[in-house]
Amino acid sequence: MFAATVARAPEADAIRYFDGRMTSAQLDEASDALAVALLGHGFSAGDRLVLFTQNNPAYVIGMLAAWKAGGIAVSANPMYKERELGHLLRDSGATAVLCLDELYPVVSALGIRTVITFSGLDGQTRDDPRVFPSPQRLVIPDALDLGDLLNAFAGLEPPPASPAPDDPAFLVYTSGTTGDPKGAVLTHRNFVFNARSYREWMQLEPGDTILGLAPLFHITGLVGHGVLALLLPAPLVLAHRFEPSVMVDAVREHRPVFSVGAITAYAAMAGVPGAGRDDFRSLTKIWSGGAPIAPAVGDQLGEKIGGYIHNAYGLTETSSITHLVPPGRRAPVDPASGALSIGVPIASVRSRIVGEDGKELPPGEVGEVLISGPQVATGYWQRPDATEASFPGGELHTGDVGFMDEAGWFYLVDRKKDMIIASGYKVWPREVEDVLYGHPAVREAAVIGVPDAYRGETVHAFVSLQPGAEVGAEELIAFCKERMAAYKYPRAVFFVDELPKTASGKILRRELR
Repeated sequence: MFAATVARAPEADAIRYFDGRMTSAQLDEASDALAVALLGHGFSAGDRLVLFTQNNPAYVIGMLAAWKAGGIAVSANPMYKERELGHLLRDSGATAVLCLDELYPVVSALGIRTVITFSGLDGQTRDDPRVFPSPQRLVIPDALDLGDLLNAFAGLEPPPASPAPDDPAFLVYTSGTTGDPKGAVLTHRNFVFNARSYREWMQLEPGDTILGLAPLFHITGLVGHGVLALLLPAPLVLAHRFEPSVMVDAVREHRPVFSVGAITAYAAMAGVPGAGRDDFRSLTKIWSGGAPIAPAVGDQLGEKIGGYIHNAYGLTETSSITHLVPPGRRAPVDPASGALSIGVPIASVRSRIVGEDGKELPPGEVGEVLISGPQVATGYWQRPDATEASFPGGELHTGDVGFMDEAGWFYLVDRKKDMIIASGYKVWPREVEDVLYGHPAVREAAVIGVPDAYRGETVHAFVSLQPGAEVGAEELIAFCKERMAAYKYPRAVFFVDELPKTASGKILRRELR
């Protein structure tokens, strides 16, 4: 796929990183050099290379180099500490790590054979005060330096790797919201299919600049930014990590057309002082994934940004999208639950709703969402029992609860594990959260169930407020009580400055528990 892009558009921008640019041909040459370097340091076909960095050009170089060396890339969250990274390294059996220099202390004690470091400044043409890392590059004697390797092996090409479509391309680890993270095995076929799905369903054209809003180590950023940019081709705008004002500055400078990211990221950008509709006018094709959108939040952000944020849905195990709201359409809102539709299944996806007995349910009935299609992972890395439990017959049991309406639109209710049983009644936190989002003072909300001697469980809410807003717990409880059944409304509301989130923007209810 990438070879065809290089042949077709060698001088097109592949990556824009602050004031630096890298063409497709330069990216091809850099990844060739790194692949040769890896092979020279003992990396071989089937080995795993861990990418332990933020949204830096090195991530894309490393991804391509792993493939060119016949290996498998592995995403690692740069917020991982030694215990978390150690689990990923042991589970994947990785032999090499490409690491942001400031993260080297996390790697150093873990006994990896080959560690290659680089600076967050690499990829620029001059010093730029917008860059997050210290302007001082770190010298790490115990590691190889990426820049030195690219210079030493410049102009060399690795032997042709020619991976088969169903060979593993990536191990992308689940967020670990239930137990240890598991590595979803995603193939080259998975990636090419879903990059094409983005291109066709979101009506993208070559040169439609992509804003790297989501982290590349997360499946949304990996496929919806990185792989998609290589396919189109299109410039991928990277800015090290998400910081709202820096991201708005990147929009002003590079005028991106497309992005997909968590709704919390769009909200943070819209809240940057001085940012207005004119700043976002180039973003004409925008989708939100990673966390559900409350209808009220979508409407509010549409007003601030000046464009409609379409819903999209997918999982790590489906190499990103499986459902989305098509361009030019607005997601319907279910009148009974107030949920905003996640969209319709994309081409070649089979999605159905099943009950506890495994039987398919008719439209309108709530059950688990199941998905099959060419973007579904082959399973979990070296976890046959977990694979059989989650992918029986190759069909993914998502753990998400939802329904389909008569017109074929899908809606999510919640995660199965988050359901609250209060006095024998089922309460879905998502429904309570959507009501809370309807209050003008509420910025973010999360609802959990807590043990209750009388009711079994009772509903508690955690809320962060809009800047300058004031509201009491009793007012919010009364607001919900007026709008939902007696067993659903929260019995307690707690105020926090920020709700805990994953790197992709999902609110972590388990942290609140």
